[in-house]
Amino acid sequence: MASKRSTSIIVTGGASGIGLGITRYFASLANTHITILDINDNGTALLNQLRTEYPTASITFVHCDVSSWESQAAAFEKVHAQQGHIDIVFANAGITQKGDLLANIHDAKPLKPELRTLDVPGADRGIVAVKLAAHYMVKNPATESKSGSSKGSIICTASNAGIYPFPIAPLYAATKSGVIGLVRSLARSLQREQIQINALAPAVIETNIAPDAALFRAMILTPMSTATRAVALLVGDSSLTGKVLELHGEEVTFAEPPAYVDEDTGTNIEMFWELGYA
Repeated sequence: MASKRSTSIIVTGGASGIGLGITRYFASLANTHITILDINDNGTALLNQLRTEYPTASITFVHCDVSSWESQAAAFEKVHAQQGHIDIVFANAGITQKGDLLANIHDAKPLKPELRTLDVPGADRGIVAVKLAAHYMVKNPATESKSGSSKGSIICTASNAGIYPFPIAPLYAATKSGVIGLVRSLARSLQREQIQINALAPAVIETNIAPDAALFRAMILTPMSTATRAVALLVGDSSLTGKVLELHGEEVTFAEPPAYVDEDTGTNIEMFWELGYA
Protein backbone atom coordinates (compact mmCIF):
# COMPACT_ATOMS: atom_id res chain seq x y z
CA MET A 1 0.00 0.00 0.00
CA ALA A 2 1.37 3.46 -0.89
CA SER A 3 2.18 5.66 2.07
CA LYS A 4 0.15 8.82 2.59
CA ARG A 5 1.73 11.95 1.15
CA SER A 6 3.17 14.16 3.87
CA THR A 7 1.94 17.73 4.30
CA SER A 8 4.66 20.15 3.17
CA ILE A 9 4.63 23.31 5.28
CA ILE A 10 6.68 26.51 5.01
CA VAL A 11 6.93 28.88 7.98
CA THR A 12 8.60 32.20 7.22
CA GLY A 13 10.17 33.74 10.29
CA GLY A 14 9.83 30.34 11.89
CA ALA A 15 12.94 30.55 14.06
CA SER A 16 11.46 32.78 16.75
CA GLY A 17 8.31 34.28 18.20
CA ILE A 18 4.93 33.30 16.81
CA GLY A 19 6.59 31.59 13.86
CA LEU A 20 8.50 29.27 16.18
CA GLY A 21 5.35 28.54 18.16
CA ILE A 22 3.55 27.53 14.98
CA THR A 23 6.57 25.52 13.83
CA ARG A 24 6.41 23.57 17.09
CA TYR A 25 2.70 22.98 16.60
CA PHE A 26 3.18 21.54 13.11
CA ALA A 27 6.15 19.48 14.32
CA SER A 28 3.87 17.82 16.86
CA LEU A 29 1.60 16.53 14.09
CA ALA A 30 2.11 13.27 12.25
CA ASN A 31 3.04 13.10 8.59
CA THR A 32 4.27 16.67 8.14
CA HIS A 33 7.44 18.20 6.78
CA ILE A 34 8.18 21.72 8.03
CA THR A 35 10.63 24.06 6.37
CA ILE A 36 11.66 27.10 8.39
CA LEU A 37 12.67 30.13 6.31
CA ASP A 38 14.52 32.66 8.43
CA ILE A 39 17.53 34.96 8.39
CA ASN A 40 18.40 33.88 11.94
CA ASP A 41 22.05 32.82 12.07
CA ASN A 42 21.27 30.34 14.85
CA GLY A 43 19.12 28.26 12.52
CA THR A 44 21.28 25.16 12.68
CA ALA A 45 21.30 25.15 16.47
CA LEU A 46 17.55 25.68 16.53
CA LEU A 47 17.03 22.87 14.04
CA ASN A 48 19.02 20.48 16.22
CA GLN A 49 16.98 21.56 19.25
CA LEU A 50 13.67 21.00 17.45
CA ARG A 51 14.77 17.60 16.20
CA THR A 52 15.57 16.66 19.79
CA GLU A 53 12.20 17.93 21.02
CA TYR A 54 10.30 16.24 18.18
CA PRO A 55 12.34 13.17 17.21
CA THR A 56 9.71 11.85 14.81
CA ALA A 57 9.19 15.18 13.04
CA SER A 58 10.66 16.08 9.66
CA ILE A 59 12.06 19.63 9.84
CA THR A 60 14.55 21.58 7.74
CA PHE A 61 15.95 25.09 7.97
CA VAL A 62 16.70 27.32 4.99
CA HIS A 63 18.56 30.57 5.55
CA CYS A 64 16.37 33.15 3.83
CA ASP A 65 16.18 36.95 3.76
CA VAL A 66 12.45 37.65 3.49
CA SER A 67 13.20 41.23 2.45
CA SER A 68 14.57 39.83 -0.83
CA TRP A 69 12.35 38.47 -3.59
CA GLU A 70 15.29 36.49 -4.93
CA SER A 71 15.99 34.88 -1.56
CA GLN A 72 12.38 33.88 -0.94
CA ALA A 73 11.87 32.69 -4.52
CA ALA A 74 14.98 30.50 -4.34
CA ALA A 75 13.87 29.07 -0.99
CA PHE A 76 10.38 28.19 -2.22
CA GLU A 77 11.81 26.66 -5.38
CA LYS A 78 14.18 24.54 -3.28
CA VAL A 79 11.37 23.30 -1.04
CA HIS A 80 9.17 22.43 -4.00
CA ALA A 81 12.02 20.60 -5.75
CA GLN A 82 12.74 18.55 -2.62
CA GLN A 83 9.18 17.88 -1.46
CA GLY A 84 7.33 17.93 -4.76
CA HIS A 85 4.57 20.10 -3.32
CA ILE A 86 3.85 22.97 -0.92
CA ASP A 87 0.58 22.64 1.00
CA ILE A 88 0.59 25.20 3.80
CA VAL A 89 2.43 28.51 4.05
CA PHE A 90 2.50 30.45 7.31
CA ALA A 91 3.67 33.92 6.23
CA ASN A 92 4.90 35.37 9.46
CA ALA A 93 8.22 37.23 9.25
CA GLY A 94 8.11 40.80 10.54
CA ILE A 95 9.57 43.45 12.81
CA THR A 96 8.13 46.01 15.17
CA GLN A 97 8.21 49.74 14.46
CA LYS A 98 11.59 51.47 14.65
CA GLY A 99 11.64 55.11 15.63
CA ASP A 100 8.90 57.73 15.95
CA LEU A 101 7.14 58.84 12.77
CA LEU A 102 6.52 62.30 14.23
CA ALA A 103 10.00 62.83 15.66
CA ASN A 104 11.59 66.17 14.73
CA ILE A 105 8.42 67.61 13.20
CA HIS A 106 9.18 70.93 14.92
CA ASP A 107 12.70 71.10 13.48
CA ALA A 108 13.63 73.45 10.66
CA LYS A 109 13.86 70.61 8.15
CA PRO A 110 11.97 67.31 8.12
CA LEU A 111 13.99 64.15 8.60
CA LYS A 112 13.31 60.96 6.68
CA PRO A 113 11.39 58.52 8.90
CA GLU A 114 12.61 55.02 9.67
CA LEU A 115 10.78 52.90 7.10
CA ARG A 116 12.08 49.41 7.80
CA THR A 117 8.72 48.55 9.35
CA LEU A 118 7.08 49.16 5.99
CA ASP A 119 9.86 47.45 4.05
CA VAL A 120 10.00 44.12 5.85
CA PRO A 121 6.81 42.71 7.33
CA GLY A 122 3.45 41.84 5.85
CA ALA A 123 2.80 44.89 3.72
CA ASP A 124 5.21 43.89 0.97
CA ARG A 125 7.29 40.87 1.99
CA GLY A 126 4.18 38.99 3.00
CA ILE A 127 2.92 39.65 -0.51
CA VAL A 128 6.01 37.87 -1.81
CA ALA A 129 5.26 34.80 0.32
CA VAL A 130 1.62 34.81 -0.78
CA LYS A 131 2.59 35.10 -4.45
CA LEU A 132 5.06 32.23 -4.19
CA ALA A 133 2.66 30.10 -2.17
CA ALA A 134 -0.08 30.52 -4.76
CA HIS A 135 2.35 29.79 -7.60
CA TYR A 136 3.23 26.38 -6.20
CA MET A 137 -0.14 25.50 -4.67
CA VAL A 138 -2.02 25.73 -7.97
CA LYS A 139 0.09 22.76 -9.11
CA ASN A 140 -1.31 20.59 -6.30
CA PRO A 141 -4.14 18.13 -6.82
CA ALA A 142 -7.19 19.20 -4.84
CA THR A 143 -7.90 17.30 -1.65
CA GLU A 144 -11.53 16.71 -0.75
CA SER A 145 -13.04 16.91 2.72
CA LYS A 146 -16.42 17.54 4.31
CA SER A 147 -15.64 21.27 4.31
CA GLY A 148 -14.78 21.40 0.61
CA SER A 149 -11.83 21.04 -1.73
CA SER A 150 -8.40 22.59 -1.27
CA LYS A 151 -5.10 22.85 -3.07
CA GLY A 152 -3.44 24.71 -0.21
CA SER A 153 -3.78 27.03 2.75
CA ILE A 154 -2.03 30.38 3.31
CA ILE A 155 -2.07 31.97 6.75
CA CYS A 156 -0.66 35.47 7.27
CA THR A 157 0.27 37.04 10.58
CA ALA A 158 -1.44 40.37 11.07
CA SER A 159 -2.16 41.93 14.48
CA ASN A 160 -5.03 43.45 16.38
CA ALA A 161 -3.05 46.67 15.79
CA GLY A 162 -4.29 46.32 12.22
CA ILE A 163 -7.90 46.36 13.46
CA TYR A 164 -7.80 49.07 16.14
CA PRO A 165 -5.96 52.41 16.30
CA PHE A 166 -2.45 51.81 17.67
CA PRO A 167 -1.08 55.29 18.44
CA ILE A 168 2.32 54.15 19.73
CA ALA A 169 3.35 52.51 16.44
CA PRO A 170 1.32 53.85 13.49
CA LEU A 171 3.61 52.43 10.80
CA TYR A 172 3.36 48.98 12.34
CA ALA A 173 -0.41 49.41 12.43
CA ALA A 174 -0.38 50.43 8.77
CA THR A 175 1.46 47.27 7.72
CA LYS A 176 -0.85 45.02 9.70
CA SER A 177 -3.92 46.79 8.32
CA GLY A 178 -2.41 46.11 4.91
CA VAL A 179 -2.13 42.40 5.68
CA ILE A 180 -5.80 42.29 6.66
CA GLY A 181 -6.85 44.13 3.50
CA LEU A 182 -4.70 41.82 1.38
CA VAL A 183 -6.20 38.67 2.87
CA ARG A 184 -9.80 39.82 2.62
CA SER A 185 -9.37 41.10 -0.92
CA LEU A 186 -7.38 38.16 -2.33
CA ALA A 187 -9.67 35.49 -0.95
CA ARG A 188 -12.17 35.51 -3.80
CA SER A 189 -9.53 35.22 -6.53
CA LEU A 190 -7.70 32.45 -4.68
CA GLN A 191 -10.95 30.63 -3.99
CA ARG A 192 -11.31 30.10 -7.75
CA GLU A 193 -7.98 28.26 -7.54
CA GLN A 194 -9.18 26.23 -4.54
CA ILE A 195 -6.63 27.95 -2.28
CA GLN A 196 -7.59 29.40 1.09
CA ILE A 197 -6.03 32.53 2.58
CA ASN A 198 -6.66 33.78 6.11
CA ALA A 199 -4.97 35.90 8.77
CA LEU A 200 -4.28 35.81 12.48
CA ALA A 201 -4.66 39.08 14.37
CA PRO A 202 -3.16 38.39 17.79
CA ALA A 203 -3.25 40.64 20.80
CA VAL A 204 -0.06 40.65 22.90
CA ILE A 205 1.82 37.37 22.57
CA GLU A 206 5.27 37.49 24.15
CA THR A 207 7.82 37.36 21.31
CA ASN A 208 11.37 38.49 20.71
CA ILE A 209 10.49 41.46 18.48
CA ALA A 210 9.65 43.69 21.45
CA PRO A 211 12.40 46.11 22.53
CA ASP A 212 12.76 44.42 25.93
CA ALA A 213 11.11 41.71 28.00
CA ALA A 214 9.98 44.24 30.61
CA LEU A 215 7.34 45.44 28.16
CA PHE A 216 5.34 42.27 28.67
CA ARG A 217 5.16 42.55 32.46
CA ALA A 218 2.55 45.30 32.16
CA MET A 219 0.50 43.49 29.53
CA ILE A 220 -2.36 41.01 29.56
CA LEU A 221 -0.84 38.24 27.48
CA THR A 222 -2.40 35.88 24.99
CA PRO A 223 -0.86 32.38 25.16
CA MET A 224 0.71 30.76 22.12
CA SER A 225 -1.84 27.97 22.48
CA THR A 226 -4.53 30.37 21.26
CA ALA A 227 -2.55 30.92 18.06
CA THR A 228 -2.06 27.20 17.50
CA ARG A 229 -5.79 26.55 18.00
CA ALA A 230 -6.57 29.20 15.39
CA VAL A 231 -4.12 27.66 12.92
CA ALA A 232 -5.61 24.22 13.51
CA LEU A 233 -9.07 25.63 12.81
CA LEU A 234 -7.98 27.28 9.55
CA VAL A 235 -6.03 24.38 8.07
CA GLY A 236 -8.77 21.95 9.07
CA ASP A 237 -11.67 23.76 7.40
CA SER A 238 -11.32 24.59 3.72
CA SER A 239 -14.60 26.52 3.75
CA LEU A 240 -12.84 29.30 5.67
CA THR A 241 -11.16 31.89 3.48
CA GLY A 242 -10.73 35.64 3.67
CA LYS A 243 -11.14 35.39 7.43
CA VAL A 244 -9.31 37.38 10.10
CA LEU A 245 -9.09 35.57 13.42
CA GLU A 246 -8.56 37.87 16.37
CA LEU A 247 -6.65 36.14 19.16
CA HIS A 248 -7.25 37.51 22.65
CA GLY A 249 -6.57 35.63 25.83
CA GLU A 250 -7.96 32.13 25.39
CA GLU A 251 -10.45 33.29 22.76
CA VAL A 252 -10.47 33.14 18.96
CA THR A 253 -12.95 35.60 17.44
CA PHE A 254 -13.75 36.15 13.77
CA ALA A 255 -13.15 39.85 13.05
CA GLU A 256 -15.63 40.60 10.30
CA PRO A 257 -15.15 43.44 7.80
CA PRO A 258 -17.38 46.49 8.28
CA ALA A 259 -20.76 46.47 6.60
CA TYR A 260 -21.13 48.60 3.48
CA VAL A 261 -22.19 52.12 4.39
CA ASP A 262 -24.92 51.94 1.76
CA GLU A 263 -26.20 49.71 -1.03
CA ASP A 264 -24.42 51.74 -3.71
CA THR A 265 -21.00 51.02 -2.21
CA GLY A 266 -21.57 47.28 -2.29
CA THR A 267 -22.94 47.50 -5.84
CA ASN A 268 -19.86 49.38 -7.03
CA ILE A 269 -17.39 46.98 -5.44
CA GLU A 270 -19.19 44.02 -7.00
CA MET A 271 -19.23 45.81 -10.35
CA PHE A 272 -15.43 46.22 -10.21
CA TRP A 273 -15.21 42.45 -9.72
CA GLU A 274 -17.56 41.72 -12.61
CA LEU A 275 -15.70 44.11 -14.95
CA GLY A 276 -12.38 42.56 -14.00
CA TYR A 277 -10.40 45.75 -13.48
CA ALA A 278 -10.21 48.86 -11.29
